[in-house]
Amino acid sequence: MLADLHNHSCLSPCGSLELSPRCLLELGAAKGLKLMALTDHNSSLNCPAFAKLSHQYGIIPIFGMEATTSEEIHVLCLFTKLEASMAFNEYAYSILTPFPNIPEKTGDQVYVDEEDNIEGEVEYYLVNPLDLSVDNIGAKVGEYGGIVIPAHVDRYAFSMTSQLGVIVEGPWAALECVRIPPSINGKPLNTFGYPMTTSSDAHYPEYVGRRPFELDVSVEELQPGGSGTEADMEALKMALLKRPRNQQILPIY
Repeated sequence: MLADLHNHSCLSPCGSLELSPRCLLELGAAKGLKLMALTDHNSSLNCPAFAKLSHQYGIIPIFGMEATTSEEIHVLCLFTKLEASMAFNEYAYSILTPFPNIPEKTGDQVYVDEEDNIEGEVEYYLVNPLDLSVDNIGAKVGEYGGIVIPAHVDRYAFSMTSQLGVIVEGPWAALECVRIPPSINGKPLNTFGYPMTTSSDAHYPEYVGRRPFELDVSVEELQPGGSGTEADMEALKMALLKRPRNQQILPIY
C-alpha cells in the first residue's frame, strides 16, 4: 500500500489554515494513499477529527506528532491508538517550552472538529522544543505504546545530521529521508542499517502526497478489525522492517 507518515494540518503554525484533517484526508485519498499519519508540531489535538473522518476516505489512520527534542531534532512519534496519542499529547505539552504563540507573527495554531469548525487555539508556540532529549524520546514514547522515526535525517535543519552531524543509534522503527539513498553534501550518509522511508511533510494542500512510500502489508494485516478500526502496531512495525536499508561502512562527519 501507499503510505505517508508525516503530515501537518492547520494546527501547525507553519502550515496552511486550509489544511484541516478533512482536507488532508481528501487530498491523500486522491493521491492513492491508504495509510496516513497526522503529525503536527508537538501536538495531537487534530487527531480526533482525523480519526472520525479517515474511514470515509478509505484511509487507515496513524496518530501522533512531530516532536522537537531539546537538541531541536524533529522526531515522528506515532501511535495506532488515538487514546495513547492524546495521552502523550498531554505529556508533551507539559514539557513544551512555555513561550506564548503570537498568531500575527508566528502563525495560527487551531484545532478543529470533523466539520472544520474551530474548537480552540493552542497557547504556547508549538515549534519550540520539548524538555526531552533524543536519547530519551524513544523510551518515553514506548511507554505510551508508540514508535519513533527521526524525521528528514538528510535535511539541513531540525534533523539529526544538522544538529549532531551524524545519525544517533536508538530504538528507531525507521529513518525518514528526503531522498533514498540519503546523502549530506554529496556524501553517503551512514544509516546504520535502519529501514528507510520518505514522506511528504505536507504543510500546504499542494504538498500532500508528494513523497509517499510503499509499505509491503495488506489492508487486512494492518487493519484486522476492518474499516473504521485502529491499525495493528505489530503489523506496522513488521512492514517497516521490510523497507530498504542502506548502511555505509564509516559514519560521515
